[in-house]
Amino acid sequence: MEPAAARPRRRLARGVLALGVAASIAAVSSLSACSAVEAELRDYEQGQLDEPFYAAVDIPDGAAPGDLIRQERIGGAPHGADAWRVVYLTTDLDDRLIAASGIVAVPADDAPEGGRVVLSWAHPTTGAAPRCAPSVGIDPFLLIEGVGDALGAGYAVVATDYPGLGVPGPNSYLVGVTEGHSVLDIARAAKQLDDDLGDGDLGDRLLLWGHSQGGQAALFAAELAATYAPEFDLVATGVAAPAADLGTLLEDDIDDVSGVTIGAYAFQAYSEVYADLPGSDLDTILTPAAVQVVGEMSDLCLLGQNSELHDIATPLIGGFLKASPTETEPWAQMLSANSPGKKALPGPVFIAQGESDELVRPSSTADFAKRQCELGADVTFLPLPDTNHGMVADRALPTLMPWFAAALAGTPKPSTC
Repeated sequence: MEPAAARPRRRLARGVLALGVAASIAAVSSLSACSAVEAELRDYEQGQLDEPFYAAVDIPDGAAPGDLIRQERIGGAPHGADAWRVVYLTTDLDDRLIAASGIVAVPADDAPEGGRVVLSWAHPTTGAAPRCAPSVGIDPFLLIEGVGDALGAGYAVVATDYPGLGVPGPNSYLVGVTEGHSVLDIARAAKQLDDDLGDGDLGDRLLLWGHSQGGQAALFAAELAATYAPEFDLVATGVAAPAADLGTLLEDDIDDVSGVTIGAYAFQAYSEVYADLPGSDLDTILTPAAVQVVGEMSDLCLLGQNSELHDIATPLIGGFLKASPTETEPWAQMLSANSPGKKALPGPVFIAQGESDELVRPSSTADFAKRQCELGADVTFLPLPDTNHGMVADRALPTLMPWFAAALAGTPKPSTC
């Protein structure tokens, strides 16, 4: 293993900003609060797919979810850590084996007895095309919010791209079960890096952390963990401005550029994933003008191609939908099926929400937290004044990290229900 001192030092914000569910359009272009990191992301440089590494995967006979297919070290890993890009197996909505890619970062010092806690990060929206994968970025760690805090606490950090991003696979944008599986399976895959890490470096205790689209993914992972990945001990789940009620999200945002972009990504994905459902053709829900461009929009990445998305989406404001997706089947069914929280979530759950969020509205997240409390979940709800969608995860970290530590110590913070 390369000594930590020999690797270049990388500046890590305590919780670097990543823009969620089309928030790169809204936050970078129009929200009034602008941090240094927001300015940095205006110039974010998306990398190019390394074709050999991200090539399509032939599923081996006898393969299982979480199997590690490829790995390569990442030069310039966070200071004091080792990191890899990985390609691994997961499953889709129908439990078919598919490939996904992502990142694993592990502190370079010796693991504690029992192995490291694994924190699985679920990223906010970056796009829906393969080249939009966070792991492809010139600085792939920039979009892992809290990576410095997590590594400093001794956790291994794993971060899926989601299927369809990076390595070829089915579109999984806001497809909760597929996303949730990929969030869990990358934790399995990371354990197979033992030849590089040392046997038993990664333990069975698991934390989930996600923002925006990633909040939805982390919540689905939490719901699925006990049955899908029972070998893990899911200790706690944290989310920031989660896309928890997709119908409300679309209704709130469809009359602006962000809403048109969310809709384009989501409706394109659902028309592919649920193609067998009668009425799932795009022309049942979208105007002819929208049908013509959603495929083109789905090929554009949020980071680095904002102006192109603006150019396409702006003329569609007020003319995107032909019918209400929350009142038209099978679209209403799809949105409901991909909204988490029908039952009480397991373990303690931390939910942060910016009170100035114009994308995931504060009332929607507060309603979700309230419903979880009524269902019997152990919820800590943190409203953050003067905080927009792009900054909510960053500003939640000073509360979230001690909250995670308390849960791991067996002394979880009292619920706010």
